[in-house]
Amino acid sequence: MITIASDFGTPYPAAMKGVILQRTETRLVDITHDFPRQDVRAAAFWLREVLPYYPPATHLVVVDPGVGTDRDAVVLRAGDHALVGPDNGVLRPVTRELAADGPLEAYVIDDAEIGPIEPTTGAPAPAAPSAIGGGSGESDGEGPASNTFHGRDVFAPAAADVHEADTDLEALEYLSSTSAEDLVDLELPDATVEADHAEGEVLVVDGFGNVITNVPGRFLEGRDRIGANGESVPVGETFAAVPEGERLATVGSHGYVELDVNRGRGDDAFGLEPGERVVLESLE
Repeated sequence: MITIASDFGTPYPAAMKGVILQRTETRLVDITHDFPRQDVRAAAFWLREVLPYYPPATHLVVVDPGVGTDRDAVVLRAGDHALVGPDNGVLRPVTRELAADGPLEAYVIDDAEIGPIEPTTGAPAPAAPSAIGGGSGESDGEGPASNTFHGRDVFAPAAADVHEADTDLEALEYLSSTSAEDLVDLELPDATVEADHAEGEVLVVDGFGNVITNVPGRFLEGRDRIGANGESVPVGETFAAVPEGERLATVGSHGYVELDVNRGRGDDAFGLEPGERVVLESLE
């Protein structure tokens, strides 16, 4: 299968799927197209939490605020999985999970050897914009048709070809092997945890408003209440451990401490956003 994840919303992913299906017959699975717009770190977190549950697959990821710049487009092979996307760090946390202790193979895509991608109707490919965000010019027949939609013109065809090539990525002439050490890295921050005190930050806020911190869930073990940025909060194993509308601290499915509200939004109740500091303290 090929999985697809982006911050595009709709309808842009449909064009990527059309390009993929021109080049391969495979099962397409949407991870999400609702990652926070241009938020590389949030996407990296969720990919790390989701993709390891999939059987071996090719994963197409497009969260690409640097589209059209000199950032590289890359293919990474981690264990039995291949990942295609921009070299901006978004793929790195999940590849560390998928590769385990094995090697990480890395390739740079020469997009001039891929495109332009043309519609199957016989209509001409879109003209290449002369500058990001506006203008148009005659396409020279080399490189992606659009400087602003590499999801369609670079990453989608590459994902299809990687899927077809399976483990023989060297057969794709537009891929050049590179060192994983040369890739843009992104490491999700660790919290500082002591016996009665933990300092961390908000990694992400999910669609329910749950505030997901980077404090390991073990900090809540054996505690009935904690201080969260100076405010006393009960600890519960489930949302329903507190009355509807009440705040609580709990351990999410990812293993980190969450600051939540039963049937409400924790981000509003705690006044927290991604990247903000969180201090948790024992009250016992």
